[in-house]
Amino acid sequence: MKSPHISVCIATYRRPERLGQVLHDLANQTLKPSQIVVVDNDAEQSAEAVVNAFGQNMALCQPPIRVVYGVQPERNISITRNRTVELATGDWLAFVDDDERAPANWLEQLFALALSAQVDGVLGPVIPELPAHAPDWIQRGDFYSYTRFATGQDVPLPYLRFGNVLLRGAPVRALPGPFDPAFRLSTGEDADMLIRLIGQGSRVIWHDQAFVTEPVEPTRMTFNWLLKRAYSGGQEFARKTLSGSYGPVSARQRWALAANAVGKGCLALLLAAVSVPMGKHKVAHWLIRAKANQGKLSAFRGTRFQEYR
Repeated sequence: MKSPHISVCIATYRRPERLGQVLHDLANQTLKPSQIVVVDNDAEQSAEAVVNAFGQNMALCQPPIRVVYGVQPERNISITRNRTVELATGDWLAFVDDDERAPANWLEQLFALALSAQVDGVLGPVIPELPAHAPDWIQRGDFYSYTRFATGQDVPLPYLRFGNVLLRGAPVRALPGPFDPAFRLSTGEDADMLIRLIGQGSRVIWHDQAFVTEPVEPTRMTFNWLLKRAYSGGQEFARKTLSGSYGPVSARQRWALAANAVGKGCLALLLAAVSVPMGKHKVAHWLIRAKANQGKLSAFRGTRFQEYR
């Protein structure tokens, strides 16, 4: 395989230990990136020491891997991601989160499929890893898994996201932004960018074997965090539906979305009540769905939930 010019882009915020682990994974890829870009969204530059030490080691590789460190002090995930794109020089841009782990063949698998299928992007799964000490109801609930698809399938618009994706650089750079700063500390800036990218003619397909893993942090193993994530996800789905991101939407479809959210939300609350004897994980399952439908309804008010505040 001809060595491509791939830049791996990482936006980070106060996770120096986790960041160091994923950087180690990138150094051990079977297909080496030619550049690694890390942009720190912490004004105190908590990632600087980790990235600089890593960069010194990568400069000694043959061939050397260029490591670029940047700082974007304003708390805004879109502006931070935009800065990674500005600093990246690769023909291809790979995006991975600062709390993920990448197997040695991760990048090679993504690029091989992009090349063979002649597409502009390849998206892979993020597999959650629960610690052994996770509460029993968390382990039984399967709350962190994402929908997966067959390798080579076009990714449906509502399931687009970042965390594990390889994109051709030119179409990304041609987009305004390319990430919309209006999202600020809310979720959905990644899907928004990919939807606009596909709208401009790019094709993004799935690679089910090119996975990364994501250790679930203790702060996310709480009922409150799961409810907030569900509310945020429901709101963002409805916002994109109402704005026409998934396709034209009529007034009748708007009312149907609202009625559907009310009905499903009330049903979920009822099922949560009758699920009490079955265990906390069952109750949580239905309350999470009720909260997601509440989030859908909130989109009709035009509000945006700032999940990362």
